[in-house]
Amino acid sequence: MVIGWSASREDDFRDNDLGLVEAFAAQIALALRLAQAREYEARLAVLEDRDRIGRDLHDLVIQRLFAIGLTLENAGRRINDPVAGERVAAAVDDLDATIKDIRRSIFELSAPVASRDLRARLAENVALVVPALGFVPRVTTEGPVDSAVSDLVRHHLLAVLREALSNVVRHADAASVEVTLRADESIILTVSDDGTGIVDGVRHSGLRNMLERAESLGGTCDVRRQPQGGTVLSWRVPASEAPIGHRSR
Repeated sequence: MVIGWSASREDDFRDNDLGLVEAFAAQIALALRLAQAREYEARLAVLEDRDRIGRDLHDLVIQRLFAIGLTLENAGRRINDPVAGERVAAAVDDLDATIKDIRRSIFELSAPVASRDLRARLAENVALVVPALGFVPRVTTEGPVDSAVSDLVRHHLLAVLREALSNVVRHADAASVEVTLRADESIILTVSDDGTGIVDGVRHSGLRNMLERAESLGGTCDVRRQPQGGTVLSWRVPASEAPIGHRSR
């Protein structure tokens, strides 16, 4: 609300109208506070509902699908028929893809659209694999990760983190995992574990996807076995998005 008067009428205005304007301003302020309180209440109800749906999806659906996938994977190792073995492996891959889709939906439900807190998103992604790992991975960040990581890079980075953690759960048999995100001239995501190390000859469709995501942004992706045991994944992209070659996913 803006109000004004001429200098020649200032005394008349103060004597006659200022009290009425103050009362009107107080009513406006009260109406705005009430509208804001109702908006917060409605937003809280939506967030509580999303949180409930996310918990149900994670605690019920994902855990059952994950258990089914492990059972099929173990059964596939005992199948001598190559065709049947390939079909079981394909079914396990389909289950993995379904779990990723559900997790993506959980992330979208649990994080506000306008959230810029990348550290919180990293923690949320890591928290989802804690029940399967049996321990809490260590997460560290270096540099201005919120301001340096664009929306496009953030989308690919979180997808790579989910894929890397999924690989650790499925293959590494690790006792510790460390996730590091550094932002300076490049955005570098590192996921390391002390497990059995990457095995040659195993299908690496997930690793190929992570490499393609890096290349689409003008970056690189490297996975190597550590001398002391375990695996290190290093995903690096420029801090500024690549001008060409990126794809929406």
